[in-house]
Amino acid sequence: MGCERTCAGGGLGELIRSTALGHVSNFQFRPISDLTERNFPFHRLPPPERRALRRGLQGCTRPSLSDVAAAASSSRTTLCAPPPFPSLTSSSSAVSPPPLTETTVSSSASPPSPRSSPGAVAGADRGLPLLGGVRVLLRRRPDAACFTTAAAALSSASLPGAALAVLDAMAADGVAPDAAACTVLVGVYACRLRRFDAAYEVVRWMVANGVAPDVVTYSTLISGLCSAGQVAEALGVLDLMLEEGCQPNAHTYTPIMHAYCTGGRIHEAKRLLNTMIASGFAPSTATYNVLVEALCKVGAFEEVDALLEESTAKGWTPDAITYSSYMDGLCKAGRIDESFALVDKMLSDGLQPNEVTLNILLDGVCRSSTASAAKRLLECSAELGWDANVVNYNTVMRRLCDERRWLSVIKLFTDMAKKGIAPNSWTFNIVVHSLCRLGRLHKALCLLRSKEFVATVITYNTVIRHLSISGEGSEVCLLLYQMIEGGIAPNDITYSLVIDCLCREEKFLVALCCFYQSLEDDFFPSAFLSIVRGLIVGGMLGQLHTLIGCVLGQGFIIEVYIYQELIKTFCKNGYCQSVEMYKVCHILERMLRLR
Repeated sequence: MGCERTCAGGGLGELIRSTALGHVSNFQFRPISDLTERNFPFHRLPPPERRALRRGLQGCTRPSLSDVAAAASSSRTTLCAPPPFPSLTSSSSAVSPPPLTETTVSSSASPPSPRSSPGAVAGADRGLPLLGGVRVLLRRRPDAACFTTAAAALSSASLPGAALAVLDAMAADGVAPDAAACTVLVGVYACRLRRFDAAYEVVRWMVANGVAPDVVTYSTLISGLCSAGQVAEALGVLDLMLEEGCQPNAHTYTPIMHAYCTGGRIHEAKRLLNTMIASGFAPSTATYNVLVEALCKVGAFEEVDALLEESTAKGWTPDAITYSSYMDGLCKAGRIDESFALVDKMLSDGLQPNEVTLNILLDGVCRSSTASAAKRLLECSAELGWDANVVNYNTVMRRLCDERRWLSVIKLFTDMAKKGIAPNSWTFNIVVHSLCRLGRLHKALCLLRSKEFVATVITYNTVIRHLSISGEGSEVCLLLYQMIEGGIAPNDITYSLVIDCLCREEKFLVALCCFYQSLEDDFFPSAFLSIVRGLIVGGMLGQLHTLIGCVLGQGFIIEVYIYQELIKTFCKNGYCQSVEMYKVCHILERMLRLR
């Protein structure tokens, strides 16, 4: 298996397309039901499952070192494609997809999306222009490192389809994949697309073609499995690592710890930690942070204290995340004084509290007492050496709103502006809400229309609600127009507020226009009953008949209580004793879809 095999066929591009379309074997890590301990004091696969697993991974003869060197040399000189996937067969009764036809991979082609993950290659067209820019910048064909870096960046940006397109282009350019490229591919399948069958197949391909999976490859696969809650399968991968002589590290164990803690299995997490220490693996601070956070959630603060006291002896150093997690747990338990005592401990350890720490303390103070104490703490944060940010201010302003202290919110917003802290949309929403509650609608509108203000649909809904309460229907319509012109799409709450306001002012035709617009936007406002009542009171039965036909024609379902209220409204307005009773019956029959 030398250069001849190296040049034979589709290589990594075929690998990507084959696994994406589901052309995979039955090889998988089965859940472990019978776990035993042998040389390494940890869970291991039972012998029958281990043999089956090894047969799955090692179905092909491993290449010798000389073959690998010859293949690598040939690929560098002739730019041949990497070895293709071996033919995959399945013994299951499931119907396999139709075989792929061989096509030339062009620079604009992108791999098809996995069938089990619709839309998985969304954004695939964003990867290839990136490669074009790299080619122009380097003035030469990108190497494996360039392709791998681009694919990893796209995967980290939650663009798995674009990452697959880059790796497919790598194969089309004849660049042989290395362990790093294959690891990125494993990460795309396992961590982004949750296609573990495809991720396993990549590992199998690596083993069969002399690209040895390393600790990063296995750790990436374990991380994806743990994030999907498949801890048993992750333990199977860990067992395989040990069988292959690949030593795990902290990045291997931390996802398993996190999966245990997320599932409430803290006892297993602590046992895993002890196993790591007993086997000579030094857990990292990140590993301990996972356990600290889990212990705080269940109120096991004594165990957290013990972990911190033993940190020096165990060879790890608590960081700001460790203390922040501990403070958060104490604050939620109402133990604010102990949280502030931890600040002194942080400072004595040479750690500077950051904005996350400050936000935890502010939220804790707001929970345990009034927001005034948090407000004072925030105002003197600079004197304490803490750099408060917009999130900290939003936390306190939100709590002040809960206490209906609208004027204090405005004062704190002014203090924030004086310190040069840029507000965000959430800040403006809080301030606008406070101005409206203070009755200063004019100032709220001025702030809403200022260029510095980044409005959202929530902001507009807040102002529209208070304008509606004040009976300013014309201003409400103008604001709705400005909202749409500004590129902010109204939602069902917006339309309900506007329609309800117009109906109260007996502007039924305008309200009807707004309602039809909401139907075009696929919304069914809760103000439907208001406009129906208004049309009945106004004697607009023809418009009501048309409206009901439009609503039913678009597939909306009219609830029973609306029928009841409709009949009551007809009766209250004397229609049941008038000559127009036939119109009422016709409308009711239309609502029941009898005509």
